[in-house]
Amino acid sequence: SGLLSRLQTSALSSSKSFSQNIPSCLWKLGRLNHVAIAVPDLEKAQSLYKDVLGAQVSETVALPEHGVYTVFVELGNTKLELLHPLGEKSPIASFLQKNKTGGMHHICIEVDDIKAAMTELKEKKIRILSEEPKIGAHGKPVIFLHPKDCHGVLVELEQA
Repeated sequence: SGLLSRLQTSALSSSKSFSQNIPSCLWKLGRLNHVAIAVPDLEKAQSLYKDVLGAQVSETVALPEHGVYTVFVELGNTKLELLHPLGEKSPIASFLQKNKTGGMHHICIEVDDIKAAMTELKEKKIRILSEEPKIGAHGKPVIFLHPKDCHGVLVELEQA
């Protein structure tokens, strides 16, 4: 019983110190909304998820402001977003030039207050790739955080 009480005390003190290290924010990070995958052939990718894997797959939607075509694959607890270039200035076109077979492009996490997130992240020297949020594929404001400030991952934040 002495060991058990020492373990409980140790676990309790470590959970307190862990929670004390979490800064209080004016905004809150939410659930993973989607993982985006750049694909060189959108029809083939749609077919893989729909016909081979049996997933529910959306229709293709053009987002000219973002320079992409998008397709969403429903996974129950989250989604995959298939991205294909729309126009020559598409960021996905340059991504696919470096990654010929495609690959993971970004992750999207929901936030409860995108404006507060932008203000605080700028104060913390996290670069945001636009001055103002743009309307994303779900019709909600989104911003992207610079991958060099996020351990090599392009992070999209979406207003929940």
